[in-house]
Amino acid sequence: MDLFAPWHLVILIGAVLLLFGGQKIPEMMSGIGKGMKEFKKSMKDEDEKPTETPKKIPSSDNKKEPLKD
Repeated sequence: MDLFAPWHLVILIGAVLLLFGGQKIPEMMSGIGKGMKEFKKSMKDEDEKPTETPKKIPSSDNKKEPLKD
């Protein structure tokens, strides 16, 4: 016996249609698509930003001796 027979898919689609209705499904898919698009855009923006190198602290001429215990 197959784990996923074709009639399993038919029952699953029917249950989803009953739960959410025919009009709500395209809205949900649109929201998922927009979310994925925004996620990809943010990942792309992160890759394009160069990593900042730490700035050097200017050294002063009057250096102090380390503290002695």
